[in-house]
Amino acid sequence: MPVSKRFLSLLSFQLAQFADRDDVISLVVYVTEPGPADTPSLIPVGQWPAGGKALPPLSDASPLRAAEERRRWLPLRHRGMLLGALQVETSQVPWPEPLSQRLQAVALCLTEGLCLDLEHRRLQHQLNHQQEQLRVLLHQLRNPLAALRTFGQLLLRRLGGDSRNRTLVEGLLREEQLLRRYVDAMDQLGQGDAVFAAAETTPPLLLPPGLAGERPQPLEPLLQPLLQRAAATATLQSRSWHPPAQLPDWRGDTGSVAEILANLFENAFRYSQPGAPVGLHVAGSPQKAWQLTVWDGGTPIPEAERERIFQPGERGAGSAELPGTGLGLALARELARRIGADLRLEDSPSRVDPSLPERGNAFRLSLPSPDTTADP
Repeated sequence: MPVSKRFLSLLSFQLAQFADRDDVISLVVYVTEPGPADTPSLIPVGQWPAGGKALPPLSDASPLRAAEERRRWLPLRHRGMLLGALQVETSQVPWPEPLSQRLQAVALCLTEGLCLDLEHRRLQHQLNHQQEQLRVLLHQLRNPLAALRTFGQLLLRRLGGDSRNRTLVEGLLREEQLLRRYVDAMDQLGQGDAVFAAAETTPPLLLPPGLAGERPQPLEPLLQPLLQRAAATATLQSRSWHPPAQLPDWRGDTGSVAEILANLFENAFRYSQPGAPVGLHVAGSPQKAWQLTVWDGGTPIPEAERERIFQPGERGAGSAELPGTGLGLALARELARRIGADLRLEDSPSRVDPSLPERGNAFRLSLPSPDTTADP
C-alpha cells in the first residue's frame, strides 16, 4: 500500500511527540501489502528515532512479527481490514496509563490517515478512468459531427433557391457548429489553467473559455437561430409560439446571453404543461437597458420556490418527476451576473406587459446598458 507525502508528514509529526518519553525505545509504522495465501506483508514507512537503519519488509514468517516482552503491536484496522501496524518497543512493561493512551491515540490518528489515503487513491483512479472514457467519447463524437456538417453542406447545395427549407438546413449547420464548440471546450477541461472561475466557496457555474464571448458582438445573429429553434419546438409540441415584436440592438457578451436564453427556452418547453403558449418579449431601446423575457402560460411556480430554483441542483416540485439536473437556471443566473445583467422570475407574464397572460411564468433578463461593463 503506497502512502502519500501528506501521510508521511502526519506520521513524522505523530511519532516525534514521543521524544519526551525515556521509556520508549523505538516506534515503527508498517502498512500492509498483499502477500501469498492472503497473508499481507508489512512494509515499513516510518520510524522513530529517525535516522536508524533501513528496515526490511516483514513477511508472515518474520520473527519480528512475534510479540516479545518489550515489543508490542498496535493494529491499524478499519472495519475489519488490516491497514497496517504500529510496532512499539519500550524499556518497561506494562505501559504506564498515559503512555498507553497516547499510543492508542496515535494508532487511531494513523488509521484515519491511511483511510483518507485509500479513499484519495480510489477517487483519483475513478477520476482518471472517467477522464480517459471522456476523451474516447469526445474523440468518437467528432466523427458523427463531421458527417452531419458534410451532409448538411451537400443538402444546402441541392436546395438551391428553396429559401424555406434552406433556412432549416442553415439552422442545423449552426447547431452543429455550437456542438463542436462544446466538444472543443470539454476536450480542454483539466488542461492548463482552471476552466471555472475561482471563488471563496463553490466555484460559480460559468461557461468554459471559447463558449463565452471574448469581445462585444451584436446579439441579433445569435438570437435568430434561437427563435427558429423555439418556433420549431412549438410546432412539434403543438403549442402557440409568440416571437418578439422587435429584436434588441445590443452588443456585448452575446455568447453568454444566448446560453441564458437557450436554457430559459428549454425550461419553458420542457416543464410547462402541454399546449401552454411560450414566447419571448423584448422591451427597451439602444439608449436604455434591454429586457428580454421568456414566458409561458403554464402553472405558476409557487412563491416559496421562486428563489430556490436558481440554486444548483434545485428543482421545483412540479418538475420533480421530469428528467433534468436543476442546473439550467443556476447557470443562467451566474452568467447574467457575470456580464452585469440581472435574471429574475416575475410574478406573472402580465407584470412584464399587460398584453401577456395573467397566469404563467416569466423569466426577465435585464441586460446592462451600453455604457455599463461587467465586473471582472
